[in-house]
Amino acid sequence: MGVLVAIGIALAMTATPAFANDFEDGVKFLQSKDYASAAGSFRKAAAQGDASAQHNLGLMYYNGQGVAQDYKQAASWYEKAAAQGHALSQHNLGYMYLIGQGVAQDYKQAASWYAKAAAQGHALGQVNLGVMYDQGRGVAQDFKQAVFWYEKAAAQGNPEAQRALGVMYDQGQGVAQDYTQAVFWYEKAAAQSNAQAQLNLGLMYAQGRGVSQNYKQAMFWYQKAATQGNAMAQFDLGVMYAQRQGVPQDYVEADKWFILAGANGFEGASRGRAFVEKAMTREQIMEAERRASEWTKKNRN
Repeated sequence: MGVLVAIGIALAMTATPAFANDFEDGVKFLQSKDYASAAGSFRKAAAQGDASAQHNLGLMYYNGQGVAQDYKQAASWYEKAAAQGHALSQHNLGYMYLIGQGVAQDYKQAASWYAKAAAQGHALGQVNLGVMYDQGRGVAQDFKQAVFWYEKAAAQGNPEAQRALGVMYDQGQGVAQDYTQAVFWYEKAAAQSNAQAQLNLGLMYAQGRGVSQNYKQAMFWYQKAATQGNAMAQFDLGVMYAQRQGVPQDYVEADKWFILAGANGFEGASRGRAFVEKAMTREQIMEAERRASEWTKKNRN
């Protein structure tokens, strides 16, 4: 199952020549962090119909930079740019329709704008259109179409598309089930620090699907995902320490990871804690809590 990618934060950096002066002033003001002046310059060019300026003004309203945050205004300016074929605005407008931000929620409109961006080769539009087909939102559910759009975005190096494509091969949705291909795509996404792909790759190594079973590799990828706060990876690390999978059995370390997973909302973490703490002394439990606290401080963003 795909995960929708949030609004694109990229600014347009080129303008229609006729409006270049105001647009370029806006870019200069942005670079100097004078957001109010940047918004003023983009507004002048946007009022004359420059699509890139309209997009940037929409983004500034979305983020509340130089103007009061106003999602309706953001959607309005995105729509003006999107109507002129501006792919970034088409994608962002699709996202706003998807979640009902500044506009009434409308999955069909979301899918429509994603499709326009995707047709222009916009990777976020492609992956999000894939998710819409994957989940059957705004379009009839169609796994083959989901794979088609994931492949387009994955070929551009989009890590979320690569991860989603790995899932499709893993589960045999829209393609013949192929664990080797699943691993291939998980690896690409994991190398770009996609935490869910790192978790999935760890699972493949732990279970020996598409690769030889290798607990050390499983632990390596679980740790990568866990460091990014992935609760399931943290829980799985706890299981590996509790069950002596690739590491010596260590209930204190297992409990540490169960504590962290629980703090991140993983529902099964309390059962993991209860299991290992039956065999632990109070001092060992306190040590696990201390390690979890230290880990949190060290890895706090």
